[in-house]
Amino acid sequence: MAMRVVYGLDRLAPADHPAFVVVGVFDGLHLGHAYLLRHLVAEADRRDAKPMVVTFDHHPDEVITGSAPALLCDPEERLARLEAAGVATTVVVHFDQTLRQTTYQAFVERLSAHGRLAGFLMTPDAAFGYERAGTPATLVELGRTKGFDVVVVAPFTLDGRAVRSTEVRTAIAAGDIGLASRLLGRAPAVAGIVEAIGHEIGAGGAGERPVQFELPMVLPPDGRWLVRVGAGVGDMPGVAAVGRVADGRLWLADVPPRARVRVELAGPAEA
Repeated sequence: MAMRVVYGLDRLAPADHPAFVVVGVFDGLHLGHAYLLRHLVAEADRRDAKPMVVTFDHHPDEVITGSAPALLCDPEERLARLEAAGVATTVVVHFDQTLRQTTYQAFVERLSAHGRLAGFLMTPDAAFGYERAGTPATLVELGRTKGFDVVVVAPFTLDGRAVRSTEVRTAIAAGDIGLASRLLGRAPAVAGIVEAIGHEIGAGGAGERPVQFELPMVLPPDGRWLVRVGAGVGDMPGVAAVGRVADGRLWLADVPPRARVRVELAGPAEA
């Protein structure tokens, strides 16, 4: 069955089945996220519930700190990967000052208004709601009065370290595509629309056009990079090529303007 995507908590329709929920950004859908989603599906099955992800249209740091990190995963691809992981419903919430100041109790109340909550999946350091007061401990207490469970799982580790989106961003920004691929469980990729104009002063070479991203995405350092250029949003085969990163933009040659492309990063090109 196709995953249901709902934009906004208030647009959730009443559900016949209870929901087992995880809240998070899920940027990149790396190995740690895949591990968490496997637990989500399993815990939902145990309770005859549907696995639900509540995520955000922009990174919350854009509002919280005024500066959001560049993304690891195109929003469309993020949804495709959540669906492939077995998520039944994904709720994409607009993160603004109003949501930032919403208490975790009010957030849970808005979710439960659309159907029974079977519970929440969390890691020990996870939190949501105003001032991140919705911790595993406070959710357990709320669950005792509201009738839902809280399952806490240890974070996924690789070589003794938790896999986090920050580490993947750092690896790509440093040009270590091998490490980034290991943490993601696949090659890192960006997706966007090829711009029509390719001869900006001091930027594009002959035949090159830049890729326009919906939201800022993580790119490797300036230079020439081996890539695979395709049109899909998942692990689709692409055409081997060489891309160029310059001044924070990705340039591609011999790609038609206005085409939507997904570009996997394979590693540095030989000089």
